[in-house]
Order: sequence, then C-alpha cells, then structure tokens
Amino acid sequence: MKNKILTTIVFMSALALPVYYTLAQTGHDDHSDCEHQHIEDSHAADSGEHAEDEHEDHAHGGECESQAHQHSEHEGEDSDAHQHSEHEGEDSDAHQHDEDEGLVTLSPEAAANAGIETAIAAGGEIGIQVSLPGEINVNQDRMVHIVPRVEGVVSKVMKNLGDKVEAGEIIAVIESRELADIKAAYLADIERLEMAQIAFDREERLWKQKISAEQEYLESRQRLSEAKINFRTSKQKLIAAGLDDTYLKRLETEPQQSLTSFEIRAPFAGTVIEKHIVLGELVKTDETVYIIADLSNVWADIDVYPVYLARIKPGQAVTVKAGEHLPPVKGRIDYLGGLVSRQSRTALARVVLDNEAGTLRPGLYINALVDVSYKNCEVVVPAGAVQRLENKKCVFVKTDAGFEPVFIETGMENAEKLEVIAGLEPGMEYVVKGGFSLKAKIVTSTLDSHAGHGH
Repeated sequence: MKNKILTTIVFMSALALPVYYTLAQTGHDDHSDCEHQHIEDSHAADSGEHAEDEHEDHAHGGECESQAHQHSEHEGEDSDAHQHSEHEGEDSDAHQHDEDEGLVTLSPEAAANAGIETAIAAGGEIGIQVSLPGEINVNQDRMVHIVPRVEGVVSKVMKNLGDKVEAGEIIAVIESRELADIKAAYLADIERLEMAQIAFDREERLWKQKISAEQEYLESRQRLSEAKINFRTSKQKLIAAGLDDTYLKRLETEPQQSLTSFEIRAPFAGTVIEKHIVLGELVKTDETVYIIADLSNVWADIDVYPVYLARIKPGQAVTVKAGEHLPPVKGRIDYLGGLVSRQSRTALARVVLDNEAGTLRPGLYINALVDVSYKNCEVVVPAGAVQRLENKKCVFVKTDAGFEPVFIETGMENAEKLEVIAGLEPGMEYVVKGGFSLKAKIVTSTLDSHAGHGH
C-alpha cells in the first residue's frame, strides 16, 4: 500500500513539471527564482494536496507573469521617454528656426552684387487708369515712298528689305535716256550762255566806244538773255530730277557715259520697309520702288470707346504695353480724333513713342493704360518692390539684422505703383530692386529646413 501511494505521487509530479516549465518560459528571465520555488513545492506535496498545489502553482505563475509584464511596461516607458526627449530637442530646434525664419542677412558687398536697391517709404500720386486696346503703326510723318524722277532701266540695286539707310545714301541706280537728254541740254546751255556773255561784253564795249551800232548791241543783249533763260530751264529740269547743286557743279567734269546714270538716294535715315525694284527692270515715274521709314519713333494708335471719350484728353500720360516680353513704354496723347469710326465704333487717340531700341514693331497689338485722374496716397511703392510669400503680398524692410519680409495691405494700384495702407510706414527703408532674390533665399532656406527634419 505504501509503495502504491509513493508511485502515485511520483506520477502526478511528473505530470505537473511540464506545466511549470511552460509558465516559466512565458515570463522574464529575471523571475527564474519563482520557477525554481514552484518545482520544489510540487515535489514536497502529497497526493491529497495535489489540487491545492496546482491552484497555488497557477497563482505563482500569474504573479510571475504580472512581474514580467510590469517590467516590460517600464522598458516601454523608458523608450517613450527617450523618444519624447528626442522630439523635445527637435521642437527646440524648430522653435529656434522659426525665430530666424524670414530674415535674410547679407553683407553690403553681397547686397550690391545681388542688385539690391533700397528707398525710404514715402507718399506719392497714383494715376487712376483706363485700359484701352490699340496697335503700333509707322509714323506717317517719317515715312517716304521713293519714286524715280526719270524713266529708266535698273542697273544697280544697293539696298534690300530691312536694310538701314543714311540720309543721302545711294540705294539704287537706273540708266535713263531721258536724263541723258536733259543733262546734254544743260551742258549745251552752259556753253551757249558763256558764248552769249562774251559776245555781249564785246558789243557793249564797241558800242560805248561808238564803234559798233546800237542795233548790234541790243541784239547781243537779247541773245544773252535767251541763253540765261535756257540755262535756268535746263538746270530746273535736273533739279526736278533729283540732282542737287553739288552734283550739277560736278556734271561738267563727268565722262559722257555717266550722263545716262540716275542715282536714287534716301531722303533721310531710316529702314527699308518695302522694296519693289529688281535688276534690269524698266521703272517709270509713277512707280514706287522703295518705302523707307524712320522707326526710331512710332505711333501707338489707341481705340477709344464712346463711354471713355469724355475722360480722354490730349496731354494725358499713357503707359503702353506690347506684351509680357517687352518693357512698358511711356508717352502722352498727342492727338484725339473728332470722329467715331463706323466700322469699329471707336475714336482714335494717338501717342508718339520713342523707339530707338527698335522693339516696338509696327503691327504689334498693345494695351494702353491712360491716366484719367490721380490720387494722393500716404505710402506708395513701385510694383516691382512687392513680392508674394505664403500667397500674401510683402516687401522687404532693411533692419540692423538684415532684410526682413513685412506683409502689407494694398489699396489703389496701377501698372507701375501700389498704395500701401498697412504694414509699411513712412520713413521705413525697404527694397525697391532685388526683392525676388531675397524671396528666393527664404524659399530655399525653408525647403532645406523641411528636408533636414525628415525621418
């Protein structure tokens, strides 16, 4: 009987051991002493107390699991604390960055190299503008149609379409039989005039000496008068053909073959805008062979709608825009038409514009901004001084630390100026040129900052 009880205890202990080891493996290694205690208790228990021992073993295992769980939570708290500390460091860095964000520091040399110019904020006048369409046209007062003065065959073509010409420059040469006859008659009249003058001088001297009769003297005087008339007539024909006094003085020394040559010259400096002449062509006196225009100034012809006619007047300032690729050009209304076109239902206003650079080409469509009235403002800034940050208007103000963007509110504005009603006070020094480069530095710095905080 005793042996049977001992065998039962050993058997039950063997069954309990795997459960204890399984519970111990789910806990932390630091609780191995608890596992050892459970094993010893199980070997000391008898069969009658097995159920109670099993219940106690489960309680001990739960306690170990609780300790392991608490230990794991402490480790998680330590990790969270470490991460929280890192985020606090990042927040501190971000706060420091926010304090410096927007301020651009440049040395005077760097600012000069960047083309930065400043001015003192002050009041001014802003024109209230009316926008009207129009077109660039050739200045008709500085355009000429070249027509040959004599009929002939083209022997030389010196200038082509688009070429620049100077005043008096030869642009073509024609050979003219008609001109040769006029030149020959002129040379013959010069000879007749000289001979008539000599004959008259001799007859006058003889008549005064009572050697020659008065009738002969009067006849010689008449022949001299006729020679002078013929000479003047021949000369006027050559002048009408476009030959000047300088050429006429040289005419006597030219070879005979040059009598047929007629040189077409430019009357003033300009540009060949049309060409209707080719080598070997027979040209007549009613044909235009060249059109030359002085494009150093052009007309801006503006279409004025009837609703604006009462507000548009000669002398008003106009800003002409011929596209985004060209800078605006200023002028004043020189002419306002008294009629309204039946086709367009608009009146014509004209502005003469300087075009030395040649960028205002006839045919370009334009937008004309006419100053019809003016407003005095407390603070006025150039349109180019205003930048956009965070989708808001701003200007860069110069401080002791550098250049700082200041957000502004604007009122009246036109193509050139803006009224500032808040943000910029009179007397503050701000950037009028180079603000875009300062904005670029801020945008670049912001992008670099976000890239540095990436995880």
